[in-house]
Amino acid sequence: MKNPDARKHVPAIVAKMEQEKLPPVVIDNFIYYYNKVVSGETGIIYDNEIECVRTNEIDDINDLSEYYDAGKKAIKKSIRIVLNGGLGTSMGLRRAKSLIEARDGKTFLDIIVRQAERSNVQLALMNSFKTHEDTAEALRKMKLPAFPVLFLQYKYPKILREGLGPAIWPENNELEWNPPGHGEIYTALHTSGMLDKLLAEGISYAFISNADNLGATLDETVLGYFAEIGFPFLMEVAERTPSDLKGGHIARHRSGRLILREATQCPVDELDAFRDTSCYKFFNTNNIWINLVYLKELVKKHGSVHLPLILNPKTLDPRDEGSPRVYHIETAMGAAIALFDGATAVRVPRTRFFPVKKCEDLLAVRSDCYLIKDEKLIVNPERTLKPIRINLDSKFFGKIDQFNERFNEGVPSLIKCESMTIYGDVVFEKNVRIEGNIVIANRGHSRAIIKKNTVIDSDITF
Repeated sequence: MKNPDARKHVPAIVAKMEQEKLPPVVIDNFIYYYNKVVSGETGIIYDNEIECVRTNEIDDINDLSEYYDAGKKAIKKSIRIVLNGGLGTSMGLRRAKSLIEARDGKTFLDIIVRQAERSNVQLALMNSFKTHEDTAEALRKMKLPAFPVLFLQYKYPKILREGLGPAIWPENNELEWNPPGHGEIYTALHTSGMLDKLLAEGISYAFISNADNLGATLDETVLGYFAEIGFPFLMEVAERTPSDLKGGHIARHRSGRLILREATQCPVDELDAFRDTSCYKFFNTNNIWINLVYLKELVKKHGSVHLPLILNPKTLDPRDEGSPRVYHIETAMGAAIALFDGATAVRVPRTRFFPVKKCEDLLAVRSDCYLIKDEKLIVNPERTLKPIRINLDSKFFGKIDQFNERFNEGVPSLIKCESMTIYGDVVFEKNVRIEGNIVIANRGHSRAIIKKNTVIDSDITF
C-alpha cells in the first residue's frame, strides 16, 4: 500500500483541519500517522515479534488487599475520567450512548455520576464534538453539587483507500471525519490544559474507563497498589474466552515491554495465533490507570504521545455499504503501555468489564442477570450460570429504536437462561421468563408475539 505520491495531499489535509480550528498538535499528530500510512505502514504486529504473557508475570487484584488503605488515602489525589465520545452508531444512535437507559430507568450517565459521588472522587468526561452538547445539557438537568469536568477529544479526516486523499462527502460533511480512537485522550488532556490544571490541583492519578462499562468503578485496592508502588501506567486485564477474540490482548514485545495488540493489528494469516487463549491469556478491559506526573514528563520529552497506528478500513457512510471505501486512522489508549517505562498490568475479574457495544449487550445489562448495588453493576447472586450468550436478529433488533419497541413492556427474565437466539420479528409482552438454551424463530411474514407471563424452556418456531 506504499504510496509516496500521496504526500501531495498533505497541504489540503492540513488546510482542512485548520479550517475546523483543530489545534496544531492535533494536526501534527495526524500528519505523523498519515506519513506512516503513505510509507506503507499498516500498524500490523506479527506473531514473531511478541511472546505470551504468563499468569505469574502479573499480579492479581485478589492478592492486593494490603493496598486498600493506601488507596483510600490516594483518592484525594485522584480523578476518574470517563470516555464519553461514542455515539453508539452500531446501535443506530445519533447522540451520546451514555444517555440511553442502562437499567431501572437510569441512563449510563446517571449511574456514572452516582458512582463518582459514592467513591468521593472528582469526575471528568472526555466528550467528542458530537456528544458534548447533549451530555452537558443532561448534566445541567441533574443539578449536581459538583459539576463534572468536561473536555473534548478531537477528530481526524477520513482518508480514501484509493489514492489516500482526504474524503469529501458534500451530502453530509460530518461524515468526512472520524473519531481518532480513545488513544486521543493523551493529546486531549494536554492541548485542553486539563493535564496542567489537574497537576496544579495536586491530582496525580487518573482512572480512565469507557462510559458503556458500568463495572468499571474506581477500586481503592488497585489505586493503592498503583500509587504505593509508583507505577507510571497500569492496565486492568481479564482472562480471555472465545467471546473476547475481537478485543485487544497483551503480549510481551521482543524489546521486553508489554504491548497491546488489537485484532485490526493482526495479520489475517495469523488470526489463529491471535485467537490462541492458551498463549494470549489476557485482554484489555480498557480500564486504565495513569500517573499524570509521568504523562507530563512524556509530553515534555516528546512534544506529544505517539501511539502505534491502527488503520481501520470502513465505508465513508457507515449506513451505506456503497459509499466510498475509506480508512480511519486511529490509536488505542491501552497501547501507551509500551511507552511508559515500568508500565504493568493487573488481573481483575470480569465483573469489572460489562461493555455495551450492541443491543444484545444492552439486553443482558437490563435483565435480571445483573443488579445495581452501591451504584455498581454486579452479577445477580442468584444467577449460578456462566455469562449469558445472546444473539438477536440484527434486521429486527439491531437498532435501539427497534430493540426498545420489541421489549416495550420490559425485558424477559434471563436469570436461568444460558443462551438465547432470536430469528425474525418477535415482540415480548411483560413478565416473560426464559430458561436454558433457547432459540426463538419467526419464519413467517407477520410479527410474532410472546404473550405475558409465558415461560419458555424449549425452542419455539412460529
